[in-house]
Amino acid sequence: MTNRENILRAIKFGKPQSIPVIFHINGACWNHYDWRALEDMKASHQILFPGFSPGGKKPEMRYALNDKAGAPWTDPWGCTWQTTDDGITGSVTKGPLEDWAAFDGYRPPDPEKTDGIRPSSWADVGRNFEKAKKSGGVLHGGLEHGHTFLRLAYLRGYENLLFDMHDDEPRLAKLIGMVFGFQMARIAGLVRAGAEIIGIPEDLGMQHGPMLSPEMFRKYIRPCYKKYCRAVRDAGALVHMHSDGDIRQLMGDLLECGIDAMNLQDLVNGLDWIRDNLKGKVCIDLDIDRQSVTRFGSPKEIDELIRKEVETLGSRQGGLTMIYGMYPGVPLENAKALMDAMEKYSALWSD
Repeated sequence: MTNRENILRAIKFGKPQSIPVIFHINGACWNHYDWRALEDMKASHQILFPGFSPGGKKPEMRYALNDKAGAPWTDPWGCTWQTTDDGITGSVTKGPLEDWAAFDGYRPPDPEKTDGIRPSSWADVGRNFEKAKKSGGVLHGGLEHGHTFLRLAYLRGYENLLFDMHDDEPRLAKLIGMVFGFQMARIAGLVRAGAEIIGIPEDLGMQHGPMLSPEMFRKYIRPCYKKYCRAVRDAGALVHMHSDGDIRQLMGDLLECGIDAMNLQDLVNGLDWIRDNLKGKVCIDLDIDRQSVTRFGSPKEIDELIRKEVETLGSRQGGLTMIYGMYPGVPLENAKALMDAMEKYSALWSD
């Protein structure tokens, strides 16, 4: 079974050969650890890094435009990003519409020329999809991370946006329409390019509770989500949604939008809650803890965590995929233990 077939079967509850697992090493890690140690770990974990072999020299990192330290980036929407560590996505420090006085002359970017963060043409997307085809991968495209709610917050400022929602600011509807129109055009382009999975990634949660009330989400944001999902599914593609943080209060609304896979954080939302509310209803793309066990626990505790997650949320039918994002600060022995556990337990439900 190819990797593509395995992933699609997992999402569709079609009895995958194994649980699809991803271990992503953030670009900043190559400046914080011995790069040889990172490459050795990759080379010894061929399930997570198939075909990888050490290159003999430190990899050259190509950071995204909003990931470069000391180089503020103003994106095509006019929002300025800054970071202090190469590889760590920056924060928006200034938006072009913090004062509504600037709104009359404001124009959104061209979806034919950018994905919203960086320059992007449909020819670029097509070439990436061709590479994925040749390597046996899934044709997976997506909207910019922070496509709607966060984009509005970047443009207006978070507090301003929440006041706009509660005050029912009349110009907000037009601004939402601009953002929505841009994202729908991006979805249409991804559909034309042949995407099999389209991601709709946006952080909606904080450490405790969502970033906006369920009432405001339903009034202003959910209508956009529903139309995004309908456009993707009407085209025969799968919807993959992502959100960091505690999104339990919003999950019912997200499910109603019509999603196929939900990427959410494990311990922030709680394994038992995820099992009781999502298992069997949607493919759970589990985002493995980065705050406690993998950072401060022992290798034994890491192994126990991954086994418990697979036993609690997995099944022979599928419906579970797993991803871990490694960032600076995680002990290398813990990173190795996590790689070991992800590879070992990915086969727990196999025949």
